[in-house]
Amino acid sequence: MRKEVYPIRMEGSMPYAELTVYLHEHYQEIAVETRPLVLVCPGGAYAYTSEREADPLAAQFLAMGYHAAVLRYSCAPAVYPTALTELAYSLALIRRNGEDWYVNPEQIIVLGCSAGGHLAASMGVFWKEEFLAGALGIRKEEQKLIRPDGMILCYPVITSGEFAHRGSFQNLLGARQEELSAKMSLENQVDKDTPPAFIWHTYEDGAVPVENSLLFVTALRRAGVPAEFHMYPKGSHGLALANRLTQNQDGNAAQPECTSWVGLAHTWIEHWYNL
Repeated sequence: MRKEVYPIRMEGSMPYAELTVYLHEHYQEIAVETRPLVLVCPGGAYAYTSEREADPLAAQFLAMGYHAAVLRYSCAPAVYPTALTELAYSLALIRRNGEDWYVNPEQIIVLGCSAGGHLAASMGVFWKEEFLAGALGIRKEEQKLIRPDGMILCYPVITSGEFAHRGSFQNLLGARQEELSAKMSLENQVDKDTPPAFIWHTYEDGAVPVENSLLFVTALRRAGVPAEFHMYPKGSHGLALANRLTQNQDGNAAQPECTSWVGLAHTWIEHWYNL
């Protein structure tokens, strides 16, 4: 196993912004040549990146045999589009190193929790935007470098409308709320080029209502984009793995019936990429 850390320095980046990559070694005696990579974007309302939704999730996907990475993206006072350009840079970095890292360049999946889910989904809908190509100094015909091949969205922030998590949008947009709020309501940005998604949420989520996921799933359906969606009847917001390994200090965020999402996501990856 290899661990490598790359500082991220885009316009507006905070000093802590970095990408940590966890790579399986390549051995001649193992038949597997290349592997998918799951790039984790932790949640935290664009105010911070949660420890509970970072390495513990990456470790689960490593155990499944995938490469993994964790992006500690810039949060408030950094504002849009800083975190998005950092994620775009990270995707390009992974693809450019794919041959040396034994990463399948067509099997790079972004995973996001809560506000990290908004970031991951933003990458899925905005990857064709010219400003992202400009920020990375790539040509328009190279923009597939930054397109995720799939999205795993865990109780994601999606809408800036009736069911919005207002704090996330306040931190993300700062003084540009009125200007950008409609654009950043991602259910309105889905098109046929949005990557396929695996999404889960809980009915009881009182912080980011399940309607966020429902609106996004509906938009994917209308655009003809494949999606798998699971709504669990019980469980609060921010469950991460939903087991004792990511239980918080108050003894909350453990919901046994929700732990199945990890195995379901594993099955989704294996099926979608014919592994």
